[in-house]
Amino acid sequence: MSRYLGPKLRITRRLGSLPGLTKKLAKKLYRPGQHGKIPNKLTEYGLRLQEKQKLKFNYGLTENQLYKYVKEARKRKGITGLILLQLLEMRLDTICFSLGFSNTIVSARQLVSHNHILVNGKPVNIPSFQCKPNDIISIQNKNNIKNLIKNRVESKTNINLPSHLEFNKLKYEACILDYCSRDDIKINLNELLVIEYYSRR
Repeated sequence: MSRYLGPKLRITRRLGSLPGLTKKLAKKLYRPGQHGKIPNKLTEYGLRLQEKQKLKFNYGLTENQLYKYVKEARKRKGITGLILLQLLEMRLDTICFSLGFSNTIVSARQLVSHNHILVNGKPVNIPSFQCKPNDIISIQNKNNIKNLIKNRVESKTNINLPSHLEFNKLKYEACILDYCSRDDIKINLNELLVIEYYSRR
């Protein structure tokens, strides 16, 4: 699967803060490129494209993957934009990131693909695995992996756990209580513009 391997700070300078892509902050505040210091007036299409790219880079998706999530969100009853965000937040790699097991969604994807994460006691190595309410997320019983994740969780003193997740620090396992609410989404995004971007496809 192809994924973005280029400079991440160029993306955050252009699109704003993307916690799933990188925690680093750029020293330069203006947009990248030769004309980055000149204020950029976006067209309506440009605004929709920019919001779509925020989702794509933050969750580490390809164009086809994101379009499949949009199609799935359209099929379900409810607010399409919120359902799209809920589908993305219920991915296994995103949940590991939200729990503080990793600093970015990219490193959370590596944890999952290397069989370090269990769902309901069974190893799952598919980062895009769709979790469901009442699923139990835990860690493989390996000392090196447990110590690594414990150090990451303990180092994050100000971690704000989303309301749809419940974490047991004694057992180092989490329970998914429900689908996330809009307030739990950390990325600054207008999801309606993403739905409008794909409305002609």
